[in-house]
Amino acid sequence: MHTLADLRAGKLAGIKRLDLSCGLTEFPDDIFSLSDSLEVLNLSGNLLSELPTDLYRLKHLKILFCSDNLFTRLPEALGRCEQLFFVGFKACRIREVSPRSLPPRLRSLVLTGNCIDSLPEELGQHTHLQKLMLAGNRLQILPASLVACQRLELVRLAANYIRQLPAWLLNMPALAWLAFSGNPLSDIHVEEPIRQIPWHQLTLHHVLGEGASGVIQQAEWRDEDGTVQEVAVKLYKGDLTSDGSPLKEMAACIAAGQHPNLIPVLGQICGHPQHAQGLVMTLIPPRFTTLARPPSLESCTRDVYNGTRLSLHTLTRMATGIASACRHLHARGITHGDLYAHNILWDEDGNSLLGDFGAAAFYPDKRTGEILERIEVRAFGLLLGELLACCDAAEEHIAELSALQARCVQPDLISRPDFAEIERCLQA
Repeated sequence: MHTLADLRAGKLAGIKRLDLSCGLTEFPDDIFSLSDSLEVLNLSGNLLSELPTDLYRLKHLKILFCSDNLFTRLPEALGRCEQLFFVGFKACRIREVSPRSLPPRLRSLVLTGNCIDSLPEELGQHTHLQKLMLAGNRLQILPASLVACQRLELVRLAANYIRQLPAWLLNMPALAWLAFSGNPLSDIHVEEPIRQIPWHQLTLHHVLGEGASGVIQQAEWRDEDGTVQEVAVKLYKGDLTSDGSPLKEMAACIAAGQHPNLIPVLGQICGHPQHAQGLVMTLIPPRFTTLARPPSLESCTRDVYNGTRLSLHTLTRMATGIASACRHLHARGITHGDLYAHNILWDEDGNSLLGDFGAAAFYPDKRTGEILERIEVRAFGLLLGELLACCDAAEEHIAELSALQARCVQPDLISRPDFAEIERCLQA
């Protein structure tokens, strides 16, 4: 984090990224001294309600974070920023989005956790749009003009007031990741019986990981028979995430049931002294690692790999396991919504586990569910393409996998295979 004092003293001259969180109530004019270099500006966690009308003077600005501020409308100054492609105003108080506030090169628009009840039809004119994050607002409908945004791949609509997913959205050719839990259209789900584990039987140890929806810790579970085992405990936060509600995530995780390629859930926590919700899960062996890192600001909707190389055997085993897990979920009327390498644990033998149900949702009806499965198949196809890019096998040895991958990502949803067919192809 930078300081205003260093900025004013000229110590930050030439930097490309500026992070200021110091109770700002007004935009500091000193930021314009960086106009020849600044590309990323992070003003999150301040008390701002306006941006200067001449923000365009930051002529290289590509990425702007203004989350957790006091804005009530998306600033129109953004619309004049020619290079700006990422706009993040999460958890402000925004009610109004003017068409003049949308920059011409917009690729990612993050407006999670605001008070927006409508979006301008002009949003559909921004055909570079790939990522649209609108969870936790008051939307009942989306502008039909968005059908023109043929590059749109990731849409987050959880925790709004939407009663029906529009047909044009479900048929978007590039759409691969869709989250919509917590809307009236998705309030129905099947209750899955699950063991109740009293809080007093658990002894928490070190933190294994922390995400937007909760904290995972290693723990010791001593049941009523005195049997002791090492487990993982996830305690959910009550806050809204960019994907949706953590408690909806827990419900989907329980309803998913048991599958060899899903992290086993042993029970649900009861009797927590602060009434926190949580799950007890199998402790995953340390040989499992995360397959990739989440998308960067530049990659937008594509995961970032760290030089991973795969044998054909490992790739095929891993892809088969993930396809099988997805087939299992969709058979239960659940769409994962976030099928990405960064949500997959794997080992070098090709064993794999699909996790993170933060964007999962239950089918609103069977017909819509069939379409939702084909949308998720595109996400699988993109994942398979990334794995093939990491594979050391000769091109002639991966020809059939490449053909399957092409079928999964084709623009025509109806022509894509379902997960049962994908699993059969991979097993063959």
